[in-house]
Amino acid sequence: MIDLKQLQREVYQNKVEKGFNITDICREFCYLQGELAEAFEAYDRREPGLGEELADVAIYLLGLAEILHVDLESEIVRKIEINRKRKYVTENGVLKKAEG
Repeated sequence: MIDLKQLQREVYQNKVEKGFNITDICREFCYLQGELAEAFEAYDRREPGLGEELADVAIYLLGLAEILHVDLESEIVRKIEINRKRKYVTENGVLKKAEG
């Protein structure tokens, strides 16, 4: 089983050891967005390496979570439960979150 908490720490430690950014939060969000764009480009062009690009997205996300002291594993588990309980309706052919 994967331990996201440990992966967060490992990603952060790698950033520290390599001298990568760990203080400019805005820059980290931009890097994350850039990695997501690269993943989309690989998908859109049907290029090999989509998995590696998605891994880059996950790595940047884990690193950002560690920098911000967010327990991403707990947040994912909590959000999955919220989504599991959420009800949806289709209105005019569009799936929407039900009120209430």
